[in-house]
Amino acid sequence: MTSSSNLEKVFENLEKNPYYEKYAERIAALQRTSPQEFLERVNSSQNTNKIQSPSVPDTRQYSSVLNPKERLQEANFAPDAKLETIFKIDLVKDKNSTEIQSIWEEYHKQKDVIAATIPVELYSKINKMMRDYPTFLFPLPRAQGYEFIMCQNSGHSIHFTPLLAYQVHAENAPECLTIRHYTELEDKGIVLMRGEYDQNVLNGREAQYLANQFQLYYGTNDANTPEATLLHSFTHNPESFRHMDLVERLENITLPASEN
Repeated sequence: MTSSSNLEKVFENLEKNPYYEKYAERIAALQRTSPQEFLERVNSSQNTNKIQSPSVPDTRQYSSVLNPKERLQEANFAPDAKLETIFKIDLVKDKNSTEIQSIWEEYHKQKDVIAATIPVELYSKINKMMRDYPTFLFPLPRAQGYEFIMCQNSGHSIHFTPLLAYQVHAENAPECLTIRHYTELEDKGIVLMRGEYDQNVLNGREAQYLANQFQLYYGTNDANTPEATLLHSFTHNPESFRHMDLVERLENITLPASEN
């Protein structure tokens, strides 16, 4: 558990963040003037064809918002892309889940992506939560504070974009991370996950960190957890949602570090 003095230091660091006031003012303004506006903008953007704390923080600050970044490959944006487009399913049909997991991990070891194998039971919970809570925010540690990253869920995919970039570019804001879940091997008791990220915005550790936070919030159906409370507040009571609660929660949990 983080001490109150440590938490005060976090807030102090955030206040020194050159982008902190921009975030705070914009979000606070949305909450004061139109609590539903942010969610409505996100929901409307979904109808268009677009879209772990780093152990050693790098020196990058925040994602550039002056110009839209180049999107990841257009093929990656197809809704619920098929596993067969990246992986030869026929070669693993006679394998068990443990063998497939090993093959999947080995297949991605030298690629600039994140990957995992998820038990069907857990993914069933995650996918239900994705439908119930289609958008959310995650704080990402940067060299001077935190950058907020927005996720939007669609089908079996999660699309991440820097919040500030979305506020500037709306539906034209490019994704910095796209996570897809492939359900073709559910009969083996597993769902394969793969995340592709924009290396101009995230490194592998940061991408994994966002994925870990996502699973922390969306991988439970216990309505009494702090994560469930924050999800519910963001979606159903945006007027009472405080983005700094996400930072406070992050400071009171430990996420597994990526080896990337």
